[in-house]
Amino acid sequence: MRIRRAAVIGMVCLLSLGTAPASAADYPNRPVRWLIGFAAGGPVDIVARILSQWLSEHFGQQFVVENRTGSGGNIAAATAINSPPDGYTLLFVAPNNAISASLYKHLSYDFIRDTVPVASIIQLTNMLVVSNALPVKTVQEFIDYCKANPGKVSYASSGYGTSVHMSAELFKAMAGIDMVHVPYRGSAIAFPDIISNKVQLIFDNLPSALEQSRAGTVRALGVTSPQRWPGVPDVPAIAETLPGFESVGFYGISAPKGTPPEIVDILNKAVGEALRDPKVAERLADIGGIPKPMTPAEFGRLIADETEKWRKVVAFAGVSVD
Repeated sequence: MRIRRAAVIGMVCLLSLGTAPASAADYPNRPVRWLIGFAAGGPVDIVARILSQWLSEHFGQQFVVENRTGSGGNIAAATAINSPPDGYTLLFVAPNNAISASLYKHLSYDFIRDTVPVASIIQLTNMLVVSNALPVKTVQEFIDYCKANPGKVSYASSGYGTSVHMSAELFKAMAGIDMVHVPYRGSAIAFPDIISNKVQLIFDNLPSALEQSRAGTVRALGVTSPQRWPGVPDVPAIAETLPGFESVGFYGISAPKGTPPEIVDILNKAVGEALRDPKVAERLADIGGIPKPMTPAEFGRLIADETEKWRKVVAFAGVSVD
């Protein structure tokens, strides 16, 4: 009986070992939805659609970008985390996911615990852009203007807990100025109000801020990277005026906890291949992104490091969301 039982257990183990790779062998065999937490037309949406087009052509299955806006990207994150861990629901990851861990006091999930890192896409900076109606042309002139008009300057963000929000809060704290926060469900929605001077500025992710400043609809004052950003060398770093100021972001992909590692590996290799494609690299460079392929483990460490970095910024800025 012991021999028979051992044989049965051994057969079950062999079968289980055989099914895991088989389940990933034909992945994906149906459309994959890619959840992003912000409105269409914004920087996250732009990058997601560049990659989704490549992935759709590569796999012969549609990677469908689905905009789930609200709560600084937390609605999209919660939706992804509560989806089946089968590789057919992915989440666009950005600094908001690292920031929310400390900014929001009552999240229904723990991002690091409840997701698995899949792939890093790009590194990018934010850019401070202001309404053309604002009588400032440099970061120092902007600081002086805010000090002369306390509480009369308002800044837009793509939602609480985004790097757009926290870049402004960090700037407020370091410059010693007072500005009013006006959150939107994505920066694309905010720009009409900035252009019309209903709201005076935004520290937006570079892709959309660069597009607007190139079009002349807003004025670029500085980037949030510690040095000038390669894609926009003519725009000063804010740190040149405000030493120590820094807010550099990242974009990537995560999946619900329990997603098979074989599928994670397939996706990671595909994203790495996409980032080496000259056409994709050129499109990302055109919007100021620097491709940053990583293994899932490396990307997981980046998310953990960013979560700790932003915890310190949240504490320094003294902000929270109940």
